[in-house]
Amino acid sequence: MFTPDERIRLREAIVAAAREDARISGGALTGSGAAGAEDRWSDIDLAFGLRPGTDMQAVLADFSKRMYERHDAVDHLDVPFARWIYRVFLTRSSLQVDLAFVPDDDFRARAPTFRLLFGEAREPQHAPPPDARQLIGYAWLYALHARSSIARGKLWQAEYMVSAVRDHVLALACVRLGLPAREGRGMDRLPREVTERVAGALVQRIEPQELRRATHVAIEALILEIRNVDVSLAGRLDDPLRELG
Repeated sequence: MFTPDERIRLREAIVAAAREDARISGGALTGSGAAGAEDRWSDIDLAFGLRPGTDMQAVLADFSKRMYERHDAVDHLDVPFARWIYRVFLTRSSLQVDLAFVPDDDFRARAPTFRLLFGEAREPQHAPPPDARQLIGYAWLYALHARSSIARGKLWQAEYMVSAVRDHVLALACVRLGLPAREGRGMDRLPREVTERVAGALVQRIEPQELRRATHVAIEALILEIRNVDVSLAGRLDDPLRELG
């Protein structure tokens, strides 16, 4: 496994290469490194702005070649978001390296964890948290599919759906309390009263009775979170949701 010193050396090497690349107008440290919150398990998060007229695919190809030939990358994944492309590498030492690229007219902080290393950045424009109403909609949709999956004997699919309901309940709580709500980032900071409420929605065995029990717990927790968002909506959803659990 990688060491923190190896992580620092690799990050410095990537930043140095970016500084020398005439196609790159600015670079920033993002993620836990920008917040001064790195630990033993942290990855590398860097973002780069590209000058007008730059071929993004050519830049991605060049940085990928460097990662594979010099830094022991074994695979990568592209995660597009708006005009950004996040190329996520896995190295042989199990270090994750996220390199984000965007045209320089949109190179800016999308979250508080953004520290400019060189060049210039536009005014910050932080991404909004997930919409609570949409989280609610997805939660009841997953709950519907949990019920039908159990009834059809598709028990692994049912477990997937129950877990999705639970995760959306926790995301709703994060939005309510002003915590990061995407990818579970704020869940460990939720009050115990919230996490204990949904702990019972963890499926213990892949069998119908257990799945129904976990679904019931998840739905009860969902109803409570909906009341915190919209009392009227909670009133309309109460009976249909209880029918599912």
